[in-house]
Amino acid sequence: GKTSNYDTDIFQPILTAIAGMTGKKYGEDEKSDIAMRVIADHIRTIAFSVTDGQLPSNAKAGYVIRRILRRAVRYGYTFLDQKQAFMYKLLPVLIENMGAAYPELSAQKDLITKVIKEEEDSFLRTLETGIRLLEKTMADAKAAGKTEISGKDAFTLYDTFGFPLDLTELILRENGMTADLKEFDAEMQQQKQRARNAATVETGDWIVLKEGTSEFVGYDYTEYETSILRYRQVKQKNQTLYQIVLDKTPFYAESGGQVGDTGVLVSEFETIEIIDTKKENNLPIHIAKKLPEHLEAPMMACVDADKRAACAANHSCTHLLDEALRSVLGDHVEQKGSLVTPDSLRFDFSHFQKVTDEQLREVEHLVNAKIRANIPLTEYRSIPIEEAKELGAIALFGEKYGDRVRVIRFGSSIEFCGGTHVSATGNIGMVKIISESSVAAGVRRIEAYTGARVEELMNTIEDTLRDLKALFNNAPDLAGTIRKYLDENAGLKKQVEDFMKEKEAQLKERLLKNVQEVHGVKVIKCCAPLPAETVKNIAFQLRGQITENLFFVAGTESEGKPMLTVMLSDDLVAGGLKAGNLVKEAAKLIQGGGGGQPHFATAGGKNPDGLNAAVDKVLELAGL
Repeated sequence: GKTSNYDTDIFQPILTAIAGMTGKKYGEDEKSDIAMRVIADHIRTIAFSVTDGQLPSNAKAGYVIRRILRRAVRYGYTFLDQKQAFMYKLLPVLIENMGAAYPELSAQKDLITKVIKEEEDSFLRTLETGIRLLEKTMADAKAAGKTEISGKDAFTLYDTFGFPLDLTELILRENGMTADLKEFDAEMQQQKQRARNAATVETGDWIVLKEGTSEFVGYDYTEYETSILRYRQVKQKNQTLYQIVLDKTPFYAESGGQVGDTGVLVSEFETIEIIDTKKENNLPIHIAKKLPEHLEAPMMACVDADKRAACAANHSCTHLLDEALRSVLGDHVEQKGSLVTPDSLRFDFSHFQKVTDEQLREVEHLVNAKIRANIPLTEYRSIPIEEAKELGAIALFGEKYGDRVRVIRFGSSIEFCGGTHVSATGNIGMVKIISESSVAAGVRRIEAYTGARVEELMNTIEDTLRDLKALFNNAPDLAGTIRKYLDENAGLKKQVEDFMKEKEAQLKERLLKNVQEVHGVKVIKCCAPLPAETVKNIAFQLRGQITENLFFVAGTESEGKPMLTVMLSDDLVAGGLKAGNLVKEAAKLIQGGGGGQPHFATAGGKNPDGLNAAVDKVLELAGL
């Protein structure tokens, strides 16, 4: 007996929750009904997408999720009076309704909640300002007898306030208006052109020396006899480089988070340095600053073996870190990106809160135990993808895999991977996590060192500790000694503050005794070497005591820097005097500038010798 999906028990619990949260009753008002349906529909889409590993972002699938979420937030804001994040509160109802069929929702609840709330908070910060701007733009257009706003205004909303074009169009449609889409597209193209111009690359045509395909032999060799198939010239930012394609290459091309190999091409005539290796249309491209003179001569392609070994150690370590993080934090952990260089590794993963120092240490211990166990590499060079899944291999979300894949296994760590790896975990040496931070909603980042870099880090820490001990006379309890010095310093600082307050009070009393009355105005002039904070305190204390006709001007110097300060009572401001204007003009005499509020303003400068003249100038400008 129902006529809509929204009347079924799939949607009704969510709609009931929205109604309870907003104080609206579903079925009484068409606009609020539409808003509730949009939110009920979109919370499902967003929750399932985040569960599947797709986080909101400004690109591709992530942007679709962001647009859907922002559309729902705007409906709640405009039609349900929801000015604070609210959609994340609907998750328990959705999980109760769908959790039995989709247990992933329950497992990822904390992550989904954090991601949605952070996205809501982020958009709500600009939504109110953006809506006000759009309302003004619509009002101006209507006043001019138009029903269309300019594409430039729509682009400003998109670029500055995060309003996707479809959201702007939706709000316009609700008000019987449209946007100039051609002008919007033109603005978008101009922005893209600006971005392209900032990174313009002039690429020449390929010059083919011989036909053939390039074969990667780098899993088994770091040196291999080869010859050039083709090359081309590339110009970028006043630099000329050459891209070279080899028939057989041991050079690993940058992919899967691992940087490209460097090394040399050696022939009987010369040695050419390869500064990087990239992948283009699945083709390894070797980048050099100059071309060989004898292009058709046979040569040896030699990878920098030390850098390769360091890269392999860091890449294998990311696999062990991935497994250890899931063990310590939970199965919701998924890799969200990585960077593997010879110097360090970076690993991004889904997690809804900061990883504690204790958890990081536990992860380190687990990985180092695997390293000490010297687990040998088991490589499945090319196996059917179904067979890989049966092995339990972990695939990266969003990665495209062919029918046959490469799988890397170190004991219980089994992952799809095309990178280079150590022959056994012992070659990694040791891992040390150096930082943990947030990079996006629900995504954390670990940076770590392995092998020789850990040794260098430990040496640095040891040297620093030795230097610190020497500073504190090699105290056996260094932490206790430093704490004692800090406590003493805090005590001395408090004494200094009390002393300064006493000096302030004495100076204020002297100034009050030397008040000069000019045309009924109580003028207090001060020229002394005083810190800025002291002058400010005295100025406000004087204003509290002399509530009418107060004109305070100070020319002070602290650490060689001159400063001009003016404080006025409210009645003088009402009479037309402005402290900001006075210091701005007088500050020219100390080669500086400044400003502030009508009753209080300051200016700094470079010339302390001009302070007395600047103080006199303030009084002259005020007619005193």
